[in-house]
Parts: sequence; structure tokens; C-alpha cells
Amino acid sequence: MKLTFLGTGTSQGVPVIGCRCAVCTSDDRRDRRLRTSAMVETRGVRLIIDAGPDFRYQMLRTGVRHIDGILLTHEHKDHIGGLDDVRAFNFVDYPPTIHRVDIYAAPRTLACVRKDFDYAFEQDKYRGVPEIELHEIDVSRPFTVCGVEIIPVSGHHSERFTVTGYRIGPLAYLTDFKTIEDAEVEKLAGVDTLVVNALRFKEHPSHFNVAEALALIRRVAPRVAYLTHMSHEIGRYAETEPTLPAGVHLAWDGLCVEIGGKESESTTEKQQ
Repeated sequence: MKLTFLGTGTSQGVPVIGCRCAVCTSDDRRDRRLRTSAMVETRGVRLIIDAGPDFRYQMLRTGVRHIDGILLTHEHKDHIGGLDDVRAFNFVDYPPTIHRVDIYAAPRTLACVRKDFDYAFEQDKYRGVPEIELHEIDVSRPFTVCGVEIIPVSGHHSERFTVTGYRIGPLAYLTDFKTIEDAEVEKLAGVDTLVVNALRFKEHPSHFNVAEALALIRRVAPRVAYLTHMSHEIGRYAETEPTLPAGVHLAWDGLCVEIGGKESESTTEKQQ
């Protein structure tokens, strides 16, 4: 199994528009973070987790020409705002075939997709709109995509919003969590690699901070863990990474991890 971090930044990305802090002006490309997204490849199946406003550039950067599905964690724009660009995958082999893109998410998230991209679901659609197939998941039950089992992991982004993480075999990917119930933590037992959001060091009302993320990591006890969905307040990579406990790392855009193997830079990658 291979995990590629397509984006590791918060809703504003890093650098933040107009900011002149040490992180936003850093020359270290590990400090440049697109909106949070990931690609998981296993048993010949390629899945994308979230498609925010940077989706088009992220896909161009990987060079992929086919995806088997998109898993959405929740309905906020930094996680669904790029869905219009799935139409490139609809027509990559056109003619003769139009490939619909399958999207999997909880009911509330899909309702938002239908609202925000209503033109994709009209009876009489104009030519070139994204061809999307929505699949409503029951967050209490596993589901499969092309034979790959996926276990939803539920949490709360805040009191108002729920969020869905995903376990895919030895990998678990959680973003935008603020709280998680014990029963959901149990779904993470035995994972090799855990990805979890950590917005900043200071407390935040709707995201784990670093201390909260580390507390979850200690409970789950994976072999290795990566922090994602980080703001510029996380500090520069070169300064913050050495302060983390053994086995915990800051993710960065383009980092490619072979689950159960070594990590490397994504080869950008011309996977066809």
C-alpha cells in the first residue's frame, strides 16, 4: 500500500495570502502546504481522500490519469471545493468512453455536494459538466470500493459538524477531528500508520492541536504517525519536526509512504 500526501495545509493553505511570518516566507518547500488531501493506492485501486480547491493542481502534480473513487471526510469547502475538476477524469479517454467518478461520503456531505454542484445532477445537463456518481455510506458499517474494504471512523469537527475518517487496512486517515468517542478509537486498533490532524500548538475550538493529536496517537500506538492539516502556526518544518516524539512526523506535500516500508519523496511522478 502506498500513501501520498497531496496537501497537508489548513483551509487557508500555507503560505497564507498576505502573511509575512517566518513560515509563510520560508524557502523550504516542506513549509508550502496545499489544502489537505491524500492518495491511497492498494491492490491496483487508487483512491483520493478529499478534493479541495487545490485538487486540479494536486492531480497535475501526480500525473495520474485514472482514479477509482474519492472519499470525502466532510462538506467544508477546503475538502470539496475542487470537485468540478473531476470532469478531467470523465473524458481522459473520450471518445469512446465517459468515465463517471464515484464519490463516497456520509449523507450530510453528499447533500452539500448536490447543492453546491447542482448543475452536475440536472436532468438536462449541459455538455462538459462533471459526471459524478454519489454513494451514500453508513458510517457505522464498512463498505468496499473495487474490492477494497474501507472502515469509516466517525468524529466531531465541532458540536455542529461531524467528520468521517477512514481506515483502509493498515492505514487510518483522520482529518479535521476535534473529538472522537472510545468506540471509534477501537476501530483504529492495530493500524500500522496513522494520519491525524494537528492544526497548531495552541488550543482550537474545532481541530485537534498538537497535544490532542499526540494523545490520540499514544492511545492507538501505531508504528508510525503523521500530522496533517497544519496551519502556519505549526512552525517551520525544520524546527518543529525534531521536537516530535519518536515515530511521529510532520507530513508534507509530496511525501510518499510505503505502508510497512520506507518513506520517500513522491516521484511526481508520472504514474499512469
